[in-house]
Amino acid sequence: MGRRSTSRSLALAGLLAGVVASALTSTVTPASADDGDQAAYDRGYRLGLEAYRYGLPLVTTDATFRAQTSVDVPNDRGFGPVNRFNPVRSFITPEDRSVVAPNLDTLYSIAWLDLRDEPQVVRVPKVKDRYFVVPLMSPYTENFANLGSVEQTPPGDYAIVGPDDAHAPLPKHVTRVVSPYDRVWIIERIYADNDDLKDQAKVHRIQDATTVTPLSRYPRPAKVTTPRDPDSTAAPVRLPSGMGFYDRLGDLLAAFPPPAADAPALEELGQIGVGAGRHPSTDATLDADTRAGMEAAIAAGQATVLQDAMARYGQGFAQHNGYLITPTGTYGTDHRLRSVVTQVGLGALRPEQAMYPLALLDRTGQPLTGAKRYVVHVPAGQLPPLTDTGFWSLTLYDNDGFVVANEIDRYAINDRTDLHHNADGSIDLYVQATRPTDPDRARNWLPTPAGGFRLLWRMYGTQAAAIPGILDGTGWRVPAILPAG
Repeated sequence: MGRRSTSRSLALAGLLAGVVASALTSTVTPASADDGDQAAYDRGYRLGLEAYRYGLPLVTTDATFRAQTSVDVPNDRGFGPVNRFNPVRSFITPEDRSVVAPNLDTLYSIAWLDLRDEPQVVRVPKVKDRYFVVPLMSPYTENFANLGSVEQTPPGDYAIVGPDDAHAPLPKHVTRVVSPYDRVWIIERIYADNDDLKDQAKVHRIQDATTVTPLSRYPRPAKVTTPRDPDSTAAPVRLPSGMGFYDRLGDLLAAFPPPAADAPALEELGQIGVGAGRHPSTDATLDADTRAGMEAAIAAGQATVLQDAMARYGQGFAQHNGYLITPTGTYGTDHRLRSVVTQVGLGALRPEQAMYPLALLDRTGQPLTGAKRYVVHVPAGQLPPLTDTGFWSLTLYDNDGFVVANEIDRYAINDRTDLHHNADGSIDLYVQATRPTDPDRARNWLPTPAGGFRLLWRMYGTQAAAIPGILDGTGWRVPAILPAG
């Protein structure tokens, strides 16, 4: 899952205590601050929240685009100019707190494609016996296409064409991939062994071989120039506040026209001046009470979406063995789910690429804490159902979403970890603050911080046949986290 602000993680942690409470399944409209038209205020608040949910993916990805492309040269953390891959060369450590919920399984390479002038040709190198994916994301966070090991994409050149160039002639041997929009976000992921620098060097070569070339220059490689006085200071990611959120949403709806299926939702939002090219901040038809409700909705938006996430967690808690599991990467008209994934896991892929079971509580419904010891029991033959190049990991984060320094420098357990198996083939993972005295248990130890924490499974290359059962709780279930006393 992707980058997001620390404040969102703190808010998420603050909702832990009430995660299974029924109060999280409802929305309470705050009272108007004055004696004005309460009905107008309530209407502005209700529709304002729906506009926030609807627009959060568009506004967030745009802010991310502006931040990540605000530097003139790659910074080795994925930031850099448009129409080129900007690699992340190393894994996150506890000292680096720039990324929330960092991935310790793959190295990234990030590209933002601008297709307004012409198509961009992405070269996919030969990648043997290794999971990788070049996912294509729309401004609405739809993972509309993937090039990679799951699709068994052959190495070669792929022209990413915008809607106006859908039928443009292409050179021989270049495969067409049509994007619904002229802006595409790519977060390439390539499996890398976080304990093996030689393996990471191999991934660096794959990153370097994955390129972007403007169609007009193809097959010549794109010319890369470095400014004489490059700007290497990234702009912060900040979402607009108050009525400015709706104004920015209007600009983005005009730039990236919504799918036809969204017409009913947008027709309703039009009642408060929200729509393509519209700026509610200057809309003279909106009365003061409606505006007040709309502004309150933006102020409450982040917490409300987190409440939506908590409600979903509570509703599926039993069927998912204590984890939050949702479909990701494609949402249709489920704008509420789309906003939840945007806020807690921006850039999430389709389930066949990756699934992300998250636990904030143990199986008994209590918050995870380093004051307790836990066992995660994996029955024999019940590791995640994956494809040949797929793999899994279980990563521990504190409640701010960062990996935690510990005496053995272990932040995750994965299918490369030298684990002890029980006599029956099952595996017990020991999640606790102190090292187990038994050497076999110590091999399976995931150290915890003194305070609260969360656990996140990542399952890459999930078997297609297993996905429906994982999502509805009738198939393979993520191993429960049980207190050990």
